Amino acid sequence: MPLPPFDNAFLRELPGDPETGPRLRQVHGALYSRVEPTPVPAPRVLAWSDELAAALGLGPGELAGGDFARVFGGNALSPGMQPWAANYGGHQFGVWAGQLGDGRAISLGEVVDAAGRRWELQLKGAGPTPYSRGADGRAVLRSSIREFLCSEAMHHLGIPTTRALCLLATGEGVVRDPRYDGHPREEPGAIVCRAAPSFIRFGSFELPSSRNDTVLLRQLADFTIRRDFPHLRGQGEPLYGDWFGEVCERTAAMVAGWMRVGFVHGVMNTDNMSILGLTLDYGPYGWIDDFDPEWTPNTTDAYRRRYRYGQQPDVAWWNLARLAGAQAPLFGDTAPLQAGLDRYAAAWAAADRANVAAKLGLAACRDEDVALMQSLHALMRQAEVDMTLWFRGLADLDPAAPALDALHEAFYDDAKRRAAERALRDWLQRYAARLIDDPLPAEERRTRMRAANPRYVLRNYLAQQVIERAEQGDCAGIHELLDVLRRPYDDQPGREAFARRRPDWARDKPGCSMLSCSS
Repeated sequence: MPLPPFDNAFLRELPGDPETGPRLRQVHGALYSRVEPTPVPAPRVLAWSDELAAALGLGPGELAGGDFARVFGGNALSPGMQPWAANYGGHQFGVWAGQLGDGRAISLGEVVDAAGRRWELQLKGAGPTPYSRGADGRAVLRSSIREFLCSEAMHHLGIPTTRALCLLATGEGVVRDPRYDGHPREEPGAIVCRAAPSFIRFGSFELPSSRNDTVLLRQLADFTIRRDFPHLRGQGEPLYGDWFGEVCERTAAMVAGWMRVGFVHGVMNTDNMSILGLTLDYGPYGWIDDFDPEWTPNTTDAYRRRYRYGQQPDVAWWNLARLAGAQAPLFGDTAPLQAGLDRYAAAWAAADRANVAAKLGLAACRDEDVALMQSLHALMRQAEVDMTLWFRGLADLDPAAPALDALHEAFYDDAKRRAAERALRDWLQRYAARLIDDPLPAEERRTRMRAANPRYVLRNYLAQQVIERAEQGDCAGIHELLDVLRRPYDDQPGREAFARRRPDWARDKPGCSMLSCSS
């Protein structure tokens, strides 16, 4: 099975654990432990990303072959692979959790494709590691389908993300308690091969800093800049300051993408935050259906709602502040770190205004446009309006005759619509007047809005329907939904069913509304 050449810089240039194997342990002075995937009974490829496979020089013949399934199911290694699990810590739900690490993710190595792009290939669900904390290191089919689909969906939405090369069934059962209600059950096991230029996280820096291991902290910072931020120049504190500032700006851009399309990560712990500003670790995520800034898809967070949709920009800042604290030993003065946090605030504010302009189809966002969007959000919440359908439909509004009826598909509750109808009509009149005053030609406005407001998103109920079919042995739904999500901004005749609002039966159904972290 041909793969691009491996260049395992993370192993070559950074210190590792002298002990190998999956024995549970606290690992000090090292950023990874060498551990091999645990073989599975019957690895079978269920789906793959055509785009990422092509970038890696893999065609359908290789992807459907037995060698591919054995390697990416964890039963064999290709030349150049040197498996490892990374060592990191993190703040979970605002509390320092100490050493965490890759508990069920095992990296196979770093390949460099024909375009010179680096891809770390990582198997999620490949068995126990030193960081599994007593768990089995496996993953179930439902969560693996969700990660596979969302990784690629976010990529095609234009939002920075890790990718997914392939999804495999393992041929073995995995016991999980998906509702955390004391009723565990056996589910089909699966593995996702995900890929990214780097899986280094905020928590990768937090752990050595928490242990006062400044030597290891500096080694990791220097390596990360050298490998993943080669455009940065200088040395010492000025270089570290520029680097932290860029991490802050990338994080702002990522979160702005989430907010634009209505994505809720669900578990924004610092160990789930990428140093490259990539969306990382797709657990109990979800898309906003009826607009509600208080909504979280994570059952674990149902009471506090720390990671709710509207809180995500603030949580990102909080996480960056934890990263700043971890990097403080590299600085004699914390001013550069504060400057980086200020860069986040400025980048987020600019991106938020850009979202307002793009979603409303305006040439630029004025101060009064921010207020216009805020008033719309309040009305959408009051009237239980579908976020995706409303903004997509708004592109076809005629400013000369702004009619609420044209947006009827976006409403979930007729009574709430009637109660808010006068206010919504008033808002549409204000919006229409603003469009008439805007210099963008009508067709350019519609094009701009359709490029910012997707027609298709990975609604939880769509994913759940695919999961239920796959658990019965029918994987055709995975391929069909992935194909739809490849062109999220395009109208796709014949596929209107994928663009409908959440059906009533899915409002409270497990997997369609909120999810646990169990996978």
